Amino acid sequence: MNGIRALLRSLCVAAATALVVSAAAAQQTPDKSRFVIYGFAQLDMGKQIGQINPDWYDVLRPSKLPAFENEFGPDGQMFMSVRQTRIGFQSFVPTKAGELFTVFEFDMFGVGANAGQTTIRLRKAWGQIGKFGVGQNNSSFMDIDVFPNTFEYWGPNGMVFYRNIQLRYMPIQGETFLNIALENPGASADGGQYADRVELSGVRAKFPLPDLTAQYRSAHPWGYVQLGAVVRDIEWVDLNATPTSNFSGSTIGWGFSLSSNIKIKKNDVVRLQGVYGEGIQNYMNDAPVDIGIQNNFSNSVSPVIGVALPMWSAVAFLDHTWNEKWSSAIGYSTLVVTNSDGQLQDAFHSGSYFAVNAVYSPMANVWAALEYTWGQRKNFSDGWIYDDNRVALSFKYAYSTTIGGN
Repeated sequence: MNGIRALLRSLCVAAATALVVSAAAAQQTPDKSRFVIYGFAQLDMGKQIGQINPDWYDVLRPSKLPAFENEFGPDGQMFMSVRQTRIGFQSFVPTKAGELFTVFEFDMFGVGANAGQTTIRLRKAWGQIGKFGVGQNNSSFMDIDVFPNTFEYWGPNGMVFYRNIQLRYMPIQGETFLNIALENPGASADGGQYADRVELSGVRAKFPLPDLTAQYRSAHPWGYVQLGAVVRDIEWVDLNATPTSNFSGSTIGWGFSLSSNIKIKKNDVVRLQGVYGEGIQNYMNDAPVDIGIQNNFSNSVSPVIGVALPMWSAVAFLDHTWNEKWSSAIGYSTLVVTNSDGQLQDAFHSGSYFAVNAVYSPMANVWAALEYTWGQRKNFSDGWIYDDNRVALSFKYAYSTTIGGN
């Protein structure tokens, strides 16, 4: 652990120094600068045949399905939503150090404190020049090309999907590339059956170092293969610790992903990903907590300890183009957590996701889609399994315009 933490500290210093040097070398030559405004308006309307947490009324997330009978009220809620609507701004400015690229992108899908609301949400705030990039963008542990041509907003639960604040170094660029990044740390914990105990009331998370992520893609005429990795220092401090009671601790979270797009003839693309790791759930598209409670009764000072929860996931989708106007996507995804013995019986254990659609594009930048999605939640140890079905009709209108440049 100490060696990994020392490596992360050294990388922080080296990356910050290199970024300052690169930025100082850039001098603008704006005669060929260009500015792009892009985005789309989208309506999703349909029905959750079962029930789901009302903050996620218009998507299908297995982790947000009920953990017990009628947790979220009656079945069969109808929904209409424009929360996928998006707008973005890109700039491309030539400099002596290479092209300076920036992007600011927003949608209307509330999360966190705004979960369930239609509100402006920042997706990307990013700038890059040469081999360096800074800001908020897709994590360097993520492969966005795994996401299939589906219209349900959240998508396959088992794929790595996380936009994060980061400092990225890109030594190899192009269709084959290598990215290495220091990313904003963060994790969540499940106190399980001990969550309400007074002894744990003073335990607070601590993240002394950034997460280290990396991805390498090898591109080929038939598609590509991509390997991703992440390592992170997760700590927690007991502010009420005494010589006879101390629940402080730490762990190293880590994970690997292997993904690919495979072109089958010219009308089919297979999208695949497999992920395995411990304490990396917040990098996943739909997963519960990173840290769980483990019984440790042989130690009177620390009778329970925090542990990084192991998990694995898989994604397999096929995108098929029928002709110039019609296309479809079909596929399955799953994510499984190895629970710790201190978690409650109704803690999330596994989730599954399936989607299939028919997409019609009568003209450029206009789509209509009829889509069916299914999700399933399984609890840790009480035998609870819940299935939900979602049917939706979506309409999407995209736009893009470029100002300046050649």
